[in-house]
Amino acid sequence: MGDYIISCCSTADLTEEHFRERDISYICFHYELDGVQYADDLGKSMGFEEFYKKMTLGADTKTSQVNLEEFREYFEPFLKEGKDILHLCLSSGISGVLNSALAAKQELEELYPDRKIYVVDSLGASSGYGLIMDKLADLRDGGMGIDELHDWAEKNKLRMNHWFFSTDLTFYIKGGRISKASGFIGTVLAICPLLNMDDQGRLIPRFKIRTKRKVIQAIVEKMEEYADGGLEYSDKCYISQSACYEDARAVADLIEERFPKLKGKVVINYVGTTIGSHTGPGTVALFFWGKERTE
Repeated sequence: MGDYIISCCSTADLTEEHFRERDISYICFHYELDGVQYADDLGKSMGFEEFYKKMTLGADTKTSQVNLEEFREYFEPFLKEGKDILHLCLSSGISGVLNSALAAKQELEELYPDRKIYVVDSLGASSGYGLIMDKLADLRDGGMGIDELHDWAEKNKLRMNHWFFSTDLTFYIKGGRISKASGFIGTVLAICPLLNMDDQGRLIPRFKIRTKRKVIQAIVEKMEEYADGGLEYSDKCYISQSACYEDARAVADLIEERFPKLKGKVVINYVGTTIGSHTGPGTVALFFWGKERTE
């Protein structure tokens, strides 16, 4: 639509149908499962339930970001068509993909000096990053030009609040985010860590909460505290989950009950295979517009 495209990586964790309906282009990350490489293509190469089942059974996972050459090959057809590009990257706090996109931008700007290529560090992840893209699609469809949209994205991206909890610490321990000793104690005591994303786009453990029931209540209370307008919040809310739909549904039900002005129902997506390779199953992530992240 229009004379420019809005774009992101598959790590925005929306469905292919959602991307298509909102006219959002995307490029895929990659992952390995027991040495076999796949595209992080929104569950097409391997269904999400199968992916998380294999992880539970002990499969080894590795991830790789989009490289410079892939970005160049992805961006260039749009430029040849006379389209400008606004591309948002997965947070630099958890990935180096921004550097590859910026390098491709620099090379292509020399070849297409009349075209605009904006690359933005979303400082977001999963469906929170996706919710930013959805808002950009709204603004584009409302007639906003690419320069103004780029400025809006830079000014507002830290207003996307990310809160996460996990009921399974296995892969947080494996990835070094939680020590083995803390993980053992946490598992014995049924502790579910509540994390959020800071102003540098890093995942930060904030609270240790005993039992799943209490952490479900706590994450909704964080939305009450930080969302625009508190309980009067009137924008969209997304959740992503890794093979724990019932937990995500419990969070969504509480939100739909407590926030009567919510814009539509809570949308529940999967945590995709790139981010899921690090979190494993049992993670629920909540995303909403609210107070700017400052720490």
